[in-house]
Amino acid sequence: MGKKIDFIITWVDGSDPKWKQEKNFFRKNKNSNCNNTIRYRNWDTLKFWFRGVEKFAPWVNKIHFITWGHLPKWLNVDHPKINIVNHKDFIPNKYLPTFNSVPIELNFHRIKGLADKFVYFNDDMFIIDKVKKSDFFKNGNPCDSLIFTVIPPSKDQFSKTLFNNMSIINKYFNKTKVIKNNIYKIFNIKYSKHLLRSFLALPWTELPGIYNPHLQVSYKKSTFNKIWGIESQVLSNACKEKFRNYDDINHFLLRYWRLMSGDFFPSKIKGKYFYVSKDISLIKKAIIKQKYKTICINDEKIDNSKFSDIKNDIHFSFNKILPIKSSFEIKS
Repeated sequence: MGKKIDFIITWVDGSDPKWKQEKNFFRKNKNSNCNNTIRYRNWDTLKFWFRGVEKFAPWVNKIHFITWGHLPKWLNVDHPKINIVNHKDFIPNKYLPTFNSVPIELNFHRIKGLADKFVYFNDDMFIIDKVKKSDFFKNGNPCDSLIFTVIPPSKDQFSKTLFNNMSIINKYFNKTKVIKNNIYKIFNIKYSKHLLRSFLALPWTELPGIYNPHLQVSYKKSTFNKIWGIESQVLSNACKEKFRNYDDINHFLLRYWRLMSGDFFPSKIKGKYFYVSKDISLIKKAIIKQKYKTICINDEKIDNSKFSDIKNDIHFSFNKILPIKSSFEIKS
């Protein structure tokens, strides 16, 4: 595991007036989900992501910080491990500007200087305990869990995106062959209770869906290059959309592809996904007690009257384990 592993993190400053002006100019439907202000609400927790990386993953080679153009005032942009990446630095001009995570994620492989092995984090995903390279890559392959599930017929855009991903996967992969070639990677005791999902999905003739832990994802650039070579038109069409829509695909398509191909090392899910709207007490406990190696705190369905108090609770919890400024922060 001596080879380099990079981290990618995407970030948007939803309060930036120039960004908001550009976004409002291009948006087509003021009532669409993509214009939901909750999606861009600032929890001021980004500094804890960097502190967690420095304390718990000091071995990381490079951090590629992807931004529309704005930067946190406290960020030490001269840090040798930080690579500031503007959208225009790697996303083809024909897809810009974009206010959609899809073209950002599908073009990661174009980032100059990106290591072949990298881990993708959203800015609501945090490292809260010591992690090793082998938590993300083992035997040269991404650590992951191949767990079947069923995509519910929900009206939300995300479920439709997952359905679109699986439509492409079923175009290239036969379920029987996938199971035959990866039987020990699918029915693996490391998945614990999640094994039940795969057993319940067996009656389906087609591949019904893949379980998403909603945590960081390990990737290799070669996967991106391969899928762009096979389905370039589909990916290009998705990248042209400036806002999320029901015809989206997303980066999980690439994850599913390598899972179906067996290009992964079966691993236990070592993190936890939380809804801030209903899990605040569990979130605080998980952080302070460091119950998991990584967590995702999803901002959803809390009104602004509760935002400040919950934000303070989360900051208090992070400060319990990460009270000291990292070298990624400007020293005041």
